[in-house]
Amino acid sequence: MSTPDFWNRTLQNWQSELLAVAAMVVLSIYLRQRGSPESKPVGASHTATGVEG
Repeated sequence: MSTPDFWNRTLQNWQSELLAVAAMVVLSIYLRQRGSPESKPVGASHTATGVEG
């Protein structure tokens, strides 16, 4: 835990995880703004959109 190699690998792992999460967030915001059929309006009920359980 006191070696520089440990911290270097740990930081690289966090960077890749953060990049993956950020990419998913940006993609979901883009799809919602675009009106994708995969997303429904915020607050819409399941019966209003035809999505079941």
